[in-house]
Amino acid sequence: MNSTTNKQSAEKTKQQLESVFVSPMRSYTLTALDYYDQLISAQMDAARAYSDMAIAQARTWLDVKDADSFKKAMESQQKTASEFMERVKGDTEKVTSISQSFAQDSQKQAEETTKKAVETAKQ
Repeated sequence: MNSTTNKQSAEKTKQQLESVFVSPMRSYTLTALDYYDQLISAQMDAARAYSDMAIAQARTWLDVKDADSFKKAMESQQKTASEFMERVKGDTEKVTSISQSFAQDSQKQAEETTKKAVETAKQ
């Protein structure tokens, strides 16, 4: 084989590796990074909301001085508990949606990678 043929063969191999392995891994890594960014952001938002609720509720209890303020604190406690449960439900749905989207994107990328690998192998 002459050096031109070797260079062409090496270039073809390099392109195949890029197409079958490197490019799909880069794409998957970007998808994963986006997923983790969204997931951590959702968790941080939830943690902040939960701590804000807890602090607000603690402040309410600090204002209890008599039977009437105790009654108001109890009503506030019930309202906060209801809001908390709604928030947890919404946060759970959000995380589930983010995770499902990631799973679908990952599956699509895996299918495309497999298809490229089969096409490359046929060449």
